[in-house]
Amino acid sequence: MPFQPTQPSTWNVVIADDEPDSVGIVEYVLRFHKACVRTANSGQACIALLTKEMPDLLILDVQMPQMSGWDVVKHIRNEPKMKDLVVIAMTAHAMYGDRERILSAGFNLYLPKPLSPMTLIGDITNVLVIAETQRLSRHPEGSHAPPT
Repeated sequence: MPFQPTQPSTWNVVIADDEPDSVGIVEYVLRFHKACVRTANSGQACIALLTKEMPDLLILDVQMPQMSGWDVVKHIRNEPKMKDLVVIAMTAHAMYGDRERILSAGFNLYLPKPLSPMTLIGDITNVLVIAETQRLSRHPEGSHAPPT
């Protein structure tokens, strides 16, 4: 079934976080809704996954050792084949101004930890609908895949 922003069962998702508990919660909720989920425990592993197969969505921890989420999103936004990828920041940073800083760095959405399993699918759906609408306005041919 082709990607549909409002149908989690059509989503292809990568979760990148060095905290197994954080990955576990998000992965459980997404798999419960029948999304295809792959995980990476570092920024480097995330980039390697993205170069093999482009997902519809990346849920990315901001604070990881060696290659942070900041570095990963910067790499993604500078890579023509990846620049339209929807990237959601998952972070414990919840101080005043963090949300704005995260969004201005190139993330599409900011989800503070601890995540709410009750609102996770709705939050992701909202950002995917917005991103798909924006993508279609830039690429009216209608293809889901970013241009190569």
